[in-house]
This record gives sequence, structure tokens and C-alpha cells, in this order.
Amino acid sequence: MLLRKEFTFDAAHNLVKYHGKCERLHGHTYKMSVVVKGTPDEEGMVVDFLEVKRIVNEEIISKFDHVYLNDIFEQPSAENVARFVFERLDPLVRGENYALHEVEIWESPTSSAVFGRDDL
Repeated sequence: MLLRKEFTFDAAHNLVKYHGKCERLHGHTYKMSVVVKGTPDEEGMVVDFLEVKRIVNEEIISKFDHVYLNDIFEQPSAENVARFVFERLDPLVRGENYALHEVEIWESPTSSAVFGRDDL
């Protein structure tokens, strides 16, 4: 079973290794989806949504919201952000009956990158 929790954060970046309009400084309201795969426990839950929210807010949102992502990444593409978030959350979003499955980062309502367990 898959469980999904969505988040948003606002951040600025520029893609220094890209030649086009995204090489200039600009910002996004990013949408992020964290997907956990597991089996419901005796309470009927894979994992408590509040626990996922707490971990993601502490480890990601608090560090990414209203920041210049180039201070964190050399090339802050959606692909690199998705990979970073997955690798950061992977050891933290896991339990006896569940584990992190994938992270999706949207730079716009129609453009996203997904990094999942199969990409490791």
C-alpha cells in the first residue's frame, strides 16, 4: 500500500550549468510529495501522517523554505532536489512495516521530477 503526504515551500534558484532563461535567478512555489510504501499495522495505518509531517518539516521544509537553493546545491534542478530529499529522508521515514518509496518535486503545476527506491 502507498501513503502520500504533500508539502509546499517557496525557494529561489538559478541553474548555472543550464543555458536558457532558468540560468537567471528566479523562484518557485515547489510542491513536494513524499510516498511511503508499507503494510497497515494493528491500528490500520501504514504510518501516522503526523509523524511523516514532523520529519519532513524538520529535515526539509525548515531548511528549504524561503532560501536560495544554490547555497545548498551546485545545480538545484528538480532532479537534484528530489534525489537529495529522498536520500535525506530515507533513513528517517522507515519502520517495521514501511519505508520511504519515492519523492516527487514539482517546480510548476505541470513539471516534476521523481526519485524513488528504484533509482538508488
